[in-house]
Amino acid sequence: MRDRMRLWGKRLLFPGLDLNTRCRYRFLPRFFREGPIDTLDAGCGNGALSYAAYRRGSRVLGVTMDLGQVQKAREYFGFLGAEPDRLKFEVCNLYDLPQLGRKFDQIICSETLEHIARDQQVIQHFHDLLRDGGVLHICCPYSEHPNNKGRVCTDESVGWHVRDGYTLESYRRLLEPLGFRIVKSAGLGSPLLVKMADRIQGLWNRKGFAIALPLFLLTWPLQFFDYLNPKVPLSLYVECVKAPREP
Repeated sequence: MRDRMRLWGKRLLFPGLDLNTRCRYRFLPRFFREGPIDTLDAGCGNGALSYAAYRRGSRVLGVTMDLGQVQKAREYFGFLGAEPDRLKFEVCNLYDLPQLGRKFDQIICSETLEHIARDQQVIQHFHDLLRDGGVLHICCPYSEHPNNKGRVCTDESVGWHVRDGYTLESYRRLLEPLGFRIVKSAGLGSPLLVKMADRIQGLWNRKGFAIALPLFLLTWPLQFFDYLNPKVPLSLYVECVKAPREP
């Protein structure tokens, strides 16, 4: 009974109190392809975007290095009644993606690439795993936002950012030589949302969840004033297509 109450509480607050995560869950799925296709969520976190792709008809595999996240995602989405053969979660390091031994029509990689030192290697894996004409969705910190500048650690094992993020130009330098063409872009994280997110996260870090929750509930209506493409976004999304092989 206690576990079910916990899961019901999680459902009410899903995808959590992090307003930046909620922003991505609100906006990014509109770019995902619909229908019975195969989708990989590379660095799936709590599984929110995996679930969004699942709801659009995909057969989804979400992967992360965190066994705890995998176990929580399996429990939570099982509780929601998701079909286990269409929404799966596994432990996998992105450097080891070729071991999956399968192809995908769509790959999602959100707020993950900035943690990876060898980002070119991982992008090459994405290219190899995608079928021709497949789509790659990437969302990472925008390196020109003040919140992202200088907050890096060169030791990848720490789990923090190894780079400030990306701009549209640096995305192109990374993606185009490896066989991707950027077809869409969007900025996420307006000034109001970022300010509210910082306040809630700061309170949570200092005082805990129970103290941060009332502030989250008070600011909930204001979240709907968030919008795409602010002048200086917190995160930058790009949709990329795998170029067809030349004859």
